[in-house]
Amino acid sequence: MFIERSKCRLAVLCAIAGLCSSAGNTAGQAGSGAQRRKNLHRNEDGVISILAVFTVLALTVLLGMVMNVGRQADGKIRMQNAADAAAYSGAMELTRGMNTLSFTNRLLCEVFALTAILREGRDRNVESYLPRILDAWNNAADKFAEADLPMFADLARAIDEKTPDEQELADRYLAWIEGVSVLQLPAFESVLSGELIPKFQRALLQYYPDVAQEAADRAARLNGTPDFGRGAMRAALWRTTGELVACPALPVVDPTVDASYLDAAREQRNNWAHNYLNQWNAETMAFFDRFGGKMSRFGELWRGFTCGQLEKLIDEYPNSNLPMQIVVSTDSQNEYIETNFTFIATAYWSKTRVTAPNLFGNPIRGDVLVTYAQARVFVPERHLTYYWWSPSSSGVSVSLGGVPGEGPSLSLSAGSSAPGGGISQRYVGYESVPTDWTLFNQHWTCQLTPATAEMLPAILQTTPTTIPELGDKQLPSLGSMSLEEIQEISLH
Repeated sequence: MFIERSKCRLAVLCAIAGLCSSAGNTAGQAGSGAQRRKNLHRNEDGVISILAVFTVLALTVLLGMVMNVGRQADGKIRMQNAADAAAYSGAMELTRGMNTLSFTNRLLCEVFALTAILREGRDRNVESYLPRILDAWNNAADKFAEADLPMFADLARAIDEKTPDEQELADRYLAWIEGVSVLQLPAFESVLSGELIPKFQRALLQYYPDVAQEAADRAARLNGTPDFGRGAMRAALWRTTGELVACPALPVVDPTVDASYLDAAREQRNNWAHNYLNQWNAETMAFFDRFGGKMSRFGELWRGFTCGQLEKLIDEYPNSNLPMQIVVSTDSQNEYIETNFTFIATAYWSKTRVTAPNLFGNPIRGDVLVTYAQARVFVPERHLTYYWWSPSSSGVSVSLGGVPGEGPSLSLSAGSSAPGGGISQRYVGYESVPTDWTLFNQHWTCQLTPATAEMLPAILQTTPTTIPELGDKQLPSLGSMSLEEIQEISLH
């Protein structure tokens, strides 16, 4: 009985202990949940995932920004380089046109001079005068021979020996140049009668504007490679008056078209033709002047008759075979140069593709972007340079004369020396080059200059007809922006 009661008590105690334990666990769990809710804001579990999301998003935006900025900067630099190259390339072709016209103007006048020389070689007008001059010397020799003084007798013998040599020398030269005239004179005559040089110059005036446009456009195409999906970069060359470079692009006038330039062209042709004639005669008559023709005065006679031939030849072409002329203007010097010798190049390229277009946009309206550059054609001033001077020389070269282009030379010793022991000395002086702005100066050049053309805003908003691809595309609109406002934006 006692044992049974003890078992009942133990069972009751165990039950009570179990209830207490269960209640304690429930209370502990309730306390733990409250603690977690209380410390929830301090819990850092999983935070790195959220930060990674925002970091990746920020890096993506930053990457898109860097790519856009890099593309825009690269495109701007390449477009400006293209505009500079287009302006310089186009101006260089126009410069070559000016130098070519200057060369052909000189060539025209030299053809006149050489034709006059060859005509005299054909006609041999000098030949009829030489015997009379030499006979006069022979008569003088006879008078000297009658004198009692020995020196006059020696002079008479010298004259008698010299006159046949001078006659033979003149005869041989006339025969030589007559043979050359037979071969070459028809070619020179056909050049003048057919006006071949003026025709070439007119064709050149028609041709070089297209060459300049092609050179400018090709320079832009090369700078636009690779295109990164933007298409070909193009360029156009403009006059500062707002017109595309086209014929006539060069500041040149054909005097046969504009009669106001006729007198100036005739005067230039006359002066330069006589200048070339004098140079050729100085070369071909050198031996007669120095050694073998002083008694017969062959050099003076030849110069007189060739000059007459030249005057007659010039009279045959009063209004043709005239040199091209530079445009003359009553404007101020700056306006004259700005209008006739200054050119604008514009480069065109499609807009850069934008990365992440929903985040970034291009504020410039239009389908293409435009850059510009300015170049000028001019004759440079003379520069200072070093010259060398030697007080002594080993010898000199003297021409032996002959027909144009065929005269040999004779080397003679100088036979003298200056103080200083023959040591070369250096001094500074200006270059011996012409600086006149004419079409007889072959020193035309070009360079890039700051863009100052008043028509620049209008040029930037005008679609060039030389680029058909731009016909259906919209250029950036500058509104009523002035040149000064554009210069504030672009420091080019």
